[in-house]
Amino acid sequence: MDLDQLQRTDLNLLVCLHVLLEECNVTGAAKRLHLSQSAVSKNLARLRSQFNDPLFTRAAHGLKPTVRAQALQAKLRALLNDVAAMTEPDHFQPHLSDRCFRFALVESAYPLLLPQFIGDMLEAAPAITLNTAAWDQTTFDGLARGNIDFGITGKDLNPADAMLTMMPPKGVRYQELCQDHQCVLMRADHPALKGPWDEARYLGLRHVQVKCDGNDRWLLDYKLAERNIERDIAMYVPDFNSAASLCTYTDLVFTSPSQFAHYIAASLNLVVRPLPTPIPPMAYTLFWHQNQENDPGHQWLKALIISRCQQFSSAKLQPIANRARV
Repeated sequence: MDLDQLQRTDLNLLVCLHVLLEECNVTGAAKRLHLSQSAVSKNLARLRSQFNDPLFTRAAHGLKPTVRAQALQAKLRALLNDVAAMTEPDHFQPHLSDRCFRFALVESAYPLLLPQFIGDMLEAAPAITLNTAAWDQTTFDGLARGNIDFGITGKDLNPADAMLTMMPPKGVRYQELCQDHQCVLMRADHPALKGPWDEARYLGLRHVQVKCDGNDRWLLDYKLAERNIERDIAMYVPDFNSAASLCTYTDLVFTSPSQFAHYIAASLNLVVRPLPTPIPPMAYTLFWHQNQENDPGHQWLKALIISRCQQFSSAKLQPIANRARV
């Protein structure tokens, strides 16, 4: 350990670099740090000298980190988390905290699970902030790097099924929040509503499919493939709302988690039908990294999320529009 070098290191500069790496924008960093843009620019000049690297180059919409800056980001976050842990009390005081928690959420979790805990969270900790992003194939890496505090998405319950769809990597912990099953959305005057509703009718329709976690196949597709059957997928889209919207003015049908289906059906005048091909249920699941488990603030929010969502689950799932706040 080079004590002389450590004495020359300004922790405030490292905090500034950390925020610049998250924002990639001087204006955004200045706002978060409660500094002027000029002060942040001066800090950046000092950081460039200290690391003997430009750290950022100008891009069309802000700053682009150099390879050196990208390599520093994970180490810097870990360092600042350790410093914060040393200086914070050994218990979390929600009403005094202005912490920002970062989430990655599957789209259907916004109307289904977020309302279960966000009200109580903001009541207990009125100054904390949630920064949310879409769950995608980089989320597990973000949890490991400390760039994301929590992730929520669907996970298949059977381990063999999870191996096909999504298996968390080493170091990622998880807790089931509530279970759900798949059903089918279609427009209110869809021709398939006349006559029997069975697997042959379902497979004879054209489908819209959401790409989840970078994958255009769901457990349903793997189960059908075991029988050498496949759906006729006419269109792939990036999100659930777009898929449901397409069903309002076409004969396409959308297979989705039932809670989202009932929620969106009430808004778009769609009809919900059971999935005629039975598959095991999935579970909305909370994910976090083991490196966060000793953080009192992380522990507090994790316990709140699990408690409120499991209360919701035990209260028998029903469409959100008809449910009182738990």
